[in-house]
Order: sequence, then structure tokens, then C-alpha cells
Amino acid sequence: MMVTKNGPRRGYHDIGGLPEGAIDRSGHVLEPWEKRVDALRGILGDDKRRLLRTDGLRNAIETMGEDLYLELSYYERWMAAIIKVLTEKGVLTRQEIEARMDDIVERLGITPPAKRPMPPAGR
Repeated sequence: MMVTKNGPRRGYHDIGGLPEGAIDRSGHVLEPWEKRVDALRGILGDDKRRLLRTDGLRNAIETMGEDLYLELSYYERWMAAIIKVLTEKGVLTRQEIEARMDDIVERLGITPPAKRPMPPAGR
């Protein structure tokens, strides 16, 4: 929660306690790509690599902007945050990521997604 001169103000990501109705507690079977995002997050944050920590992932998610935050699903937010952290650290460039994504789409012969979970450049 942010504190301003007018008192506390919620960030767009701070939805805890808001009246949004009942939480859907039904099981969600993770898609293979969601499992890969989770695995990637774990690998990048392990003691060997130390490229991604929880606070870095959280900061990237909480500063991606309200429109993108609300547009993306949970794991899409994680992926966008991972991309942001890796590009800011100079591990990969956006161009390298886009080229690899294009290669995968071509190799699999699939229709590319309408929008990729890429954070805005320079944020």
C-alpha cells in the first residue's frame, strides 16, 4: 500500500479485501507452459544462478502498469516480470526473446498468440 499526503492509497495490484465476490476455489489444472514458467522462475532464482529473487519478481509485477497487469493472467504476469528482470540485467535482449519466440512458433507450426506477455520497453 502506498502512502500519500492524503493518506494510504492502494496500488492497482493490491486487491486484497476488495469486494469482488466469492473466490473460485475449484482446482485449476496447470497448462504445460504455466509449469514451464514456474520451473524457469525456480531455476533463475536458485543458489547457482541468483538472477531472480522474489522481491525482484514482485517489483516487476507491481510496476508493470495497471493496463498490462489487468490484461495478463497470473503466469503471464510472471513471464512478463521474468522478461523485464532479465532484460534489465542484460542477460537477454528483447530482440533475442522475440526471435526465439518466433522460432518456436515456426517450429511448432502454430498460430502465434495475438499478444505476447512482454512488458513495455524501458520500464
